[in-house]
Amino acid sequence: MAKHEDLPVPLYSKLDEVYGDGSQLEEAQLRISLLNSKFEQLFGHPPQIYARAPGRVNLIGEHIDYEGYSVLPMAIRQDTIVAIRKRDAGESEKFLTIANVNDKYTVCTYPVDPDQEIDLKNHRWGHYFICGYKGFYEYAKSRGLDLGSPVGLDVMIDGTVPTGSGLSSSAAFVCSSTIAIMAAHNVNLPKKELAQLTCECERHIGTQSGGMDQAISIMAKTGFAELIDFNPIRATDVQLPAGSSFVIAHSLAESQKAVTAATNYNNRVVECRLASIVLGIKLGMEPEEAISKVKTLSDVEGLCVSFAGTRGSSDPTLAVKEYLKEEPYTAEEIEKITSKSLALIFADSASSLDVLKAAKHYKLFQRASHVYSEAKRVYAFKDAVSSNSNEEEKLKKLGDLMNESHHSCSVLFECSCPELEELVKVCKDNGALGARLTGAGWGGCAVALVKENIVPQFILNLKEQFYDSRIESGIINKCDLGLYVFASKPSSGAAIFKF
Repeated sequence: MAKHEDLPVPLYSKLDEVYGDGSQLEEAQLRISLLNSKFEQLFGHPPQIYARAPGRVNLIGEHIDYEGYSVLPMAIRQDTIVAIRKRDAGESEKFLTIANVNDKYTVCTYPVDPDQEIDLKNHRWGHYFICGYKGFYEYAKSRGLDLGSPVGLDVMIDGTVPTGSGLSSSAAFVCSSTIAIMAAHNVNLPKKELAQLTCECERHIGTQSGGMDQAISIMAKTGFAELIDFNPIRATDVQLPAGSSFVIAHSLAESQKAVTAATNYNNRVVECRLASIVLGIKLGMEPEEAISKVKTLSDVEGLCVSFAGTRGSSDPTLAVKEYLKEEPYTAEEIEKITSKSLALIFADSASSLDVLKAAKHYKLFQRASHVYSEAKRVYAFKDAVSSNSNEEEKLKKLGDLMNESHHSCSVLFECSCPELEELVKVCKDNGALGARLTGAGWGGCAVALVKENIVPQFILNLKEQFYDSRIESGIINKCDLGLYVFASKPSSGAAIFKF
């Protein structure tokens, strides 16, 4: 029997195969009905096919996927649906027209050229669709697939993943767009190839994504979190303990990953790369070899573990403590170690060069310490879930690991913000076994592990102690509260619909 990741994205003819029954199905039916009517209103004909991809919440393993380490997310019920119609070759409209059910997003029009450049200095919401478009054509070319001459595409988007929330609205958008484009061209790929492809697609928008968001969005299964491994991408089912639930709560500070990449997200990617090169050199590699071969902290973990072995340990952070100083490094200090300018080291990455222009210093010790300790916590989390401990002990262990993860993200990786710190504290004060920021950070959401029997009261307490003051000051509307705080069980992954 084929492995889950080797199967293609499933094609369904009925919504209940993804959305089950009850209120979720009713909501999906309403969304498809609205999508159809707006699509016909704008384009004068119905869509041919639909693709959906969910957002996700990362339970543990933050900022380590792009360092080659495993992570442990689950898909949530909120998703992005893309309705699409491929125009006939004879039709005169040679444009990609991308509209949104939500009127706050104005219609975006692009040429059909798959080689078009994305203007990163002029951020538009439709760029995420173009990421999928460019990436799909690049993939087809590399595989020798003949797609014929590009034709116009009519596209309508409907998303329920809150933007800037750290729940991967961007990956849900890029994945559903790529799958819709693929389905419109009658192509279907194994999920693992699609996960890799969509990760590369999102890099067109200038974010050096690690692949977790795309992998879980495409490979998720109802009822399971997934341990996602990379190189090659694969997913292992993780059955979470019964009697528990995850509550996801938005800090209401919006995390604009693509806009702030040079100072936040991509800055950390660069710092991790520099930490790994410096460690490689300090542990015996020639500078030139370290610069050419070492891309991530996982590349030098073996050297760090060998060093730790001389001290009777297997903990790579011993090498970090020995060879990286806690004070921030200047560019000049790093260049003295590498014998090469940072601009030359990152010459092939425009987004990294943007980081160098913006950065005043580099915190290598802190970033490497976070990555190595967080990677260990992911496996400790998986081991706790599958251990023979009773449910109470399991939940306590999982909560402790989540708390440790948040502390590391906040203090060592510095990707929290005041609103997230307040929200995490409110969660813990009201009975969460563990709570942590989730997603890139710098805003967005926290995730809290809560016993199922206290979920309603827990959400009520969050409303009173965190959200009420923000409703009063007009930051959010009371009627939208359900978008910002909700309990979630693991949901299903990407799907294609043809009715």
